[in-house]
Amino acid sequence: MKVANLHDWNLTPADAIAVQNSLRSRVQLHFPGNLEDVRRIAGADISFNRREPRLYAALVILSFPDLQVVATHTHIANITFPYIPGLLSFREVPALWPLLEKAADQFDVLICDGQGIAHPRRFGLASHIGVLLNKPTIGCAKSRLVGQYREPDGEKGSFSYLYDDDEVIGAVVRTRRGVKPVFVSPGHLMDVDTAVRMVLMATRKYRLPEPTRQAHIVVNQLRGQQGG
Repeated sequence: MKVANLHDWNLTPADAIAVQNSLRSRVQLHFPGNLEDVRRIAGADISFNRREPRLYAALVILSFPDLQVVATHTHIANITFPYIPGLLSFREVPALWPLLEKAADQFDVLICDGQGIAHPRRFGLASHIGVLLNKPTIGCAKSRLVGQYREPDGEKGSFSYLYDDDEVIGAVVRTRRGVKPVFVSPGHLMDVDTAVRMVLMATRKYRLPEPTRQAHIVVNQLRGQQGG
């Protein structure tokens, strides 16, 4: 699949912010299908060592809803953009790009270890990738970037909405009893409630949903094999 090339990647931070402001109007906050039609779900993750200039990328594809790994893709790339909160996609997408071009037609929904619209400019990693692919994406982050919320109840499946002023930008979801929640937000071609349902359906006995958990395992194994 040919991924849309909507902008250059050799950008300054100011240029990157301008790209986000330009592309955020393309984000669509509705899921175009039915959950029953989703057959494959993917997870993307990046790992790096602060002492070396490389990123380790993984895209893992699972059957849905039974969550069996059906394909794993990896890539190692040089870092081309600094780590700046709110601009994560400009650091990580170039490393994921070869995997997305190769395998984007192999899955129906992608979960990213990062934010969707729960972002200062409503254009986090999951939104950026979703617009490039024109496919449904979900951000599932381990920490909050923006917004206010009420702590959800302690049982698995409990959640509360994440607000920025009066705007709902995501949800704070308890994926396992008694552990810290995750921060779920739609990326593109996705709405908040469907994103929450999919993350819960994709979660087994761990805090993270299986697609991103498996991708996290793969990138760390890859980094270890390379001595990173």
